[in-house]
Amino acid sequence: MNKGLIIIIAFISILNCYGQTRDNYFENGLKKQEQQNYAGAILDFTKIIESYPDDTAAYIKRGNAKFDLNDYIGAISDYTKAIEINPDNASGYIYRGIARYQLQDYDGTIADCTKVIEIEPDKETGYDLRARAKNDLQNFKGALEDYTKLINLNSGNHEYYYNRGILKDNLQDYSGAIKDYIKSIELNPNFEDAYARRGSSEFNLNDYKGAIADYTKAIEINPENKEYYYKRGIIKKILKDYDGAIADFTKVIEIYPNYSVAKNEKYLAKRK
Repeated sequence: MNKGLIIIIAFISILNCYGQTRDNYFENGLKKQEQQNYAGAILDFTKIIESYPDDTAAYIKRGNAKFDLNDYIGAISDYTKAIEINPDNASGYIYRGIARYQLQDYDGTIADCTKVIEIEPDKETGYDLRARAKNDLQNFKGALEDYTKLINLNSGNHEYYYNRGILKDNLQDYSGAIKDYIKSIELNPNFEDAYARRGSSEFNLNDYKGAIADYTKAIEINPENKEYYYKRGIIKKILKDYDGAIADFTKVIEIYPNYSVAKNEKYLAKRK
């Protein structure tokens, strides 16, 4: 056999060996992550990085494993390295944004999500996470704009309407909030949180009967939530339905015997 041909064949065999080794480590790392063996996964992805220092997927997966171990700083370091290798990889920015969010670095999260949106303008995750970070910075108008964009991208997601409704509540636009909760309920009729939030907005507009109806519906869906009974009891007390209020406060105490506020309200209702 030609000597040059032998060298070429040997070189190809070495490359195949490296490729198999990389893929084996990667596959093993993924399996260990699924098994929640995050430390073992980190070792496998580190092996890949040692041989392939420009492997963005390995950095991201190792970052994910560190994230699962609550090592958010270590995860950010890996995501940053992946971004340095490939600045147009939206995954690196979104994962780093999530890790920064865990560290309450909301400005950093917003910056990463904005970059995600620049790369992939229709990526819902970028808008959703950015809205949450803006909300935590009490930039309610900015967060509302992001949820409106999300609704334009995906009008069938009940949580987007619900979250925008909360933001409208925060801006004291209770009528607007109610409209969003109505849409959320249309999309998911058993979404108890939307009924409870709509009840709260109705309460703020002095629509006490509407609020009672919504808290009653929330109770039908989840009869073990003490807050629904408590809030309904408060409204019944305002309407001078003292027997109804006492019944609700009694239910609260049955669910949570140490709820002292409910005990006080029940005592006051009995005195009427």
